[in-house]
Amino acid sequence: MTTDHSAERGVSLQVRDHVALLTLSRPPVNALTMDMQDRVGEVATQLSHDPQIKAVVITGQGRAFAAGVDIAEMAQMSMAQMAERVHVMQACFTAVAKIPKPVVAAVNGYALGGGCELALCADRRIVSEAAVFGQPEIKLGIMPGIGGTQRLPRLIGPAAAKDMIYTGRQVDADEAMRLGLADEVVEPGELLGRAFEWAEQFAQAPSWALSWAKEAIDTGLETDIDNGLLVEATGFTALFSTDDRREGMASFLEQGPGRAEFRGR
Repeated sequence: MTTDHSAERGVSLQVRDHVALLTLSRPPVNALTMDMQDRVGEVATQLSHDPQIKAVVITGQGRAFAAGVDIAEMAQMSMAQMAERVHVMQACFTAVAKIPKPVVAAVNGYALGGGCELALCADRRIVSEAAVFGQPEIKLGIMPGIGGTQRLPRLIGPAAAKDMIYTGRQVDADEAMRLGLADEVVEPGELLGRAFEWAEQFAQAPSWALSWAKEAIDTGLETDIDNGLLVEATGFTALFSTDDRREGMASFLEQGPGRAEFRGR
């Protein structure tokens, strides 16, 4: 079954077999206006609370994932205006990072500035051979402000992140793969199919177990190991109250591994 919602405020949403496809749709390069950023945050919150959605794919229309935020719009803002707006921008992208389900970014072209920062919010980045990443904000006299200085070092290490952010240089698909910024590189025509292939494996997965696993991993990366272990123990214990845990263990004992039919409860 496929549900198709036409692009609203530069963001379209389609659903196919429990997998949501969020597409940035503002030609020619999907520059992220403030309204688009808000819409991304709204859709992320919606998907987080929809029990029918088991995984999410994020991509861009045309030749770009997103070539940054709308500079013309941002150039008109004062310091006071940005002091209010920056926290909203971060909250919109954090809503994507906090989706309690597997999220994959299908990066089809330029992912620069805010586009790169949005891709960093995904659990996995499958990229086209034409993909280009970068944090070029330094060339505008500013710095990344929607998570780039925090998520990029956590992903590729501080030295590589500082090189990208200090110089503003662009990274092609092959280098992104070497750095760990990309997880898989495919031909352009195979990109969306491969992203869906990865996402669709979770359509019948134990939703609560995936959600707790993601929470434990992400929290552990942001805190010390003792607090990370506490979150892990809390989630591990909580899962013993789920129907999926009972089904998974009963199925294993009766039929062996990999035969459980989970219902997300």
